[in-house]
Amino acid sequence: MANSALEIVGLILTLIGLIGAAASTGMPMWRVTAFIGENIIVFESRFEGLWMNCFRQANIRMQCKAYDSLLALPPDLQAARGLMCCALALSGLGLLISLLGLQCTSCIVNNDRVKRLVLIIAGTMIMMACICVLIPVSWTGHVIIRDFYNPLLLDAQRRELGEALYIGWVASAFLFAGGCMFICCNMQSEDKDSERYVYLKTPEYRTYPPQPLQPQQLVRLPQPQPQFEPALSRHPSTNYSYYSSYPSVHSGVAYL
Repeated sequence: MANSALEIVGLILTLIGLIGAAASTGMPMWRVTAFIGENIIVFESRFEGLWMNCFRQANIRMQCKAYDSLLALPPDLQAARGLMCCALALSGLGLLISLLGLQCTSCIVNNDRVKRLVLIIAGTMIMMACICVLIPVSWTGHVIIRDFYNPLLLDAQRRELGEALYIGWVASAFLFAGGCMFICCNMQSEDKDSERYVYLKTPEYRTYPPQPLQPQQLVRLPQPQPQFEPALSRHPSTNYSYYSSYPSVHSGVAYL
């Protein structure tokens, strides 16, 4: 019952992490214009994302434009695109696979070991998705902080951390928690429920190599001699093959 509740909690955390990763991938607020100076009146803001650039002026709606060429993008942005797409695919597949292994579902009947194995595989995929989200978000944050303190750049070229980066970090935390619940809970139940027989090697333990079969000599057993049964005859006979407790006729004549 406890494992079933933890599995549902892990499923909810994974779903929240998947939604956060999808939102972070689509949002253009990865790099935000840094306003440095004494003038507090802001007329224009610029946002840079994975797929487009956006501009927003005072009292005007946001206008966005997609990137014209993928090869013209910096390396960190190209890697971030691929890793975020991989994260979405892995977390989505892990979420679907975990539905097959939940104890409250009847997809796999009467086989708890297979259910646990399915959940461990789903948890591993979710952990990989967490890593795929964490790498581009942290890499982009490192580049932004490095360029912000670069004295060779102008103030107009400096950028700040956008909302999409914070959402990505939170989403990776949710994915990490969901994957850990799927993996750790099922590994503990596997060790608890499985019955394993361990053979201890004591000092008296010896291994005997297999011996080849040797041809055995045939031995002839002695056959018992047939015993003759006394036969009935009309003629009297003095030879008897068995002892009788009654006196015979010849013995009575001899006694007389």
